[in-house]
Amino acid sequence: MNEQGTTVPALDQTIKWATLRIERGAKEKNHHLYKPYSNAIIAREPTSLEEEIKEIRRSGSNKDLDSASEFEMSDIFYFARRGVESIMDDEVTKRFSAEELESWNLLTRSNNNFTYISLRLTVLWGLGLLIRYGFLLPLRVTLAFTGVGLLVFLTSVIGLLPNGRMKNFLSEKVHLMCYRICVRALTAIITYHDSENKPKNGGICVANHTSPIDVIILASDGCYAMVGQIHGGLMGVIQRSMVKACPHVWFERSEVKDRHLVAKRLSDHVQDKSKLPILIFPEGTCINNTSVMMFKKGSFEIGATVYPVAIKYDPRFGDAFWNSSKFGMVSYLLRMMSSWAIVCSVWYLPPMSREEGEDAVQFANRVKAAIARQGGLVDLLWDGGLKREKVKDTFKEEQQKLYSKMLVGTQEDRSRS
Repeated sequence: MNEQGTTVPALDQTIKWATLRIERGAKEKNHHLYKPYSNAIIAREPTSLEEEIKEIRRSGSNKDLDSASEFEMSDIFYFARRGVESIMDDEVTKRFSAEELESWNLLTRSNNNFTYISLRLTVLWGLGLLIRYGFLLPLRVTLAFTGVGLLVFLTSVIGLLPNGRMKNFLSEKVHLMCYRICVRALTAIITYHDSENKPKNGGICVANHTSPIDVIILASDGCYAMVGQIHGGLMGVIQRSMVKACPHVWFERSEVKDRHLVAKRLSDHVQDKSKLPILIFPEGTCINNTSVMMFKKGSFEIGATVYPVAIKYDPRFGDAFWNSSKFGMVSYLLRMMSSWAIVCSVWYLPPMSREEGEDAVQFANRVKAAIARQGGLVDLLWDGGLKREKVKDTFKEEQQKLYSKMLVGTQEDRSRS
């Protein structure tokens, strides 16, 4: 408000713009007029920072823009509005929580605000609880222990055999058998598409990452060399037994941050065409299966053939997403085993190679876009590391530089004239 108590015109105009955009976004949502790969609430026209600030200045001042000073108070409204829009239309942090369901699937975890609706629904929920925890869960836990136990025992035995075709043959059969038992422990219903594009030896298989069970979903249809950090406890026992039968690529904690060492180990592996394809999840963290976030460029710098794979889960029967900041591995697996089922589709995409003049980042983005398109996922440029880290200062500095450049440019133009 100014001294006479009237509203500043620029503020009025900003409020009107925000209201109109929210209303327009709501209408598009109701009429299913979203653009592909966009879940935005607020509809925006592609305009630059300079154009939007000039528009605000025009609506808030009757003076000629050419005679305006370097900075105007109305410029603040642009940044305030963008900040509010970013909060309302946040497309990043919502990817780190479970996907919302349109209808309740009789699992308490998918309806935390459950209230009494009817006696019939309560009875159905009680029967489902009895079936899931009284019958399915004990059976699934038994299958899981059986699969893991056989994997550790049989791979340790196969590791005693000399290297050769027989060892490789037995190793592949044992891995497939044990992974398929573990898949049964989740009552996983998997549909594989385009199997002719399955990864081949000497290549790298990259896939979007939703859950630790992504590994057994893919490994139950083909054998892969795993890549990861060496752990302790039960996971360490499993890793040590697996590497005896198959050349997996495990790193010590001190080696993981050495990019050159990791790249060399991976490069040496893919150059040997007798070794299994490497399975990598370039996002580096679990996303809730509604989008694909930035792929780390490391696995795309090696120069090997990349076999993209898209994995899409159906959350109506059980949400496979692992929110690692909320649930530990054991509690997560119990939630999976007490769900109705894990239903998913897997698409093997045609192999892709790095094109001439294309750098690793561009190649990674091209592969990511293909996976997102096939799986019906939103293609995001944001780093999945934002799940645990704050936004880098460079993003804020980039906006400051754009605004500074606009002001300096305006001043230079006036000085020339």
